[in-house]
Amino acid sequence: MGLQKDDLIHLVDDVFEVDSFSSKMGEDKDIVTVSFSVHEREAAKDLMNFCEKGYPFVLDADVSTGEQSDGTYKVFIEIERNRDVPEQIAEMVYGIQDLAGLEKLRFRYYKSFKSEEATLENLGVIPLDNDTYEKAIQESKVNNYTKFFDQSMLESVHMKANKIVVKKAYAEPLVFEFIKFVNSNKLFMTEAFNIDAYPEILFLTKYIGDYNISKYGDELVFENQGKALVVKRT
Repeated sequence: MGLQKDDLIHLVDDVFEVDSFSSKMGEDKDIVTVSFSVHEREAAKDLMNFCEKGYPFVLDADVSTGEQSDGTYKVFIEIERNRDVPEQIAEMVYGIQDLAGLEKLRFRYYKSFKSEEATLENLGVIPLDNDTYEKAIQESKVNNYTKFFDQSMLESVHMKANKIVVKKAYAEPLVFEFIKFVNSNKLFMTEAFNIDAYPEILFLTKYIGDYNISKYGDELVFENQGKALVVKRT
């Protein structure tokens, strides 16, 4: 018997990723990869089968061999990169929302800090041919959360919805609420510099690495290579 409405309720994260992982079937410029995070392996297999058997445009579907650093299993979907991709993903999103009991799904393009609601209009950001793919990837690398932390001492960095989770070896993970990501020269903070935050800044410098870290009110600012990431501790 196939999956029914709400069969995967509370098991599928409400943010998925597009073009964050390499294709197994061909060149990334020719194949769109869509990845969902699922909280149980069997549920991930169910979602994989649902997508592979339910949508003829899906070229391949697979489940990660093991648990990811965030405790979930990834379901990877591969679709031919063409002009129909936004409509195809929107159709798939509608079905998955029904299975997972979600009012809406959001997506993050190429590990961008910011996620967008998975509407047909917003899905139009996905490049539909080779040339626009190469250009989009180069532009997206600037806003890539893994690239921002590539000078750090962290063991892992991942995003869950609007939360950034970082982990150093042999230490408990830290969780931050994402506020914004801007060029440093365009950063404007409404609160005054927090002069009582030096112990926290020292701790974060030792945990994350030699980043320029400051605090305004309850918002932390990390700066690296001309970019500023604003977050709150949770």
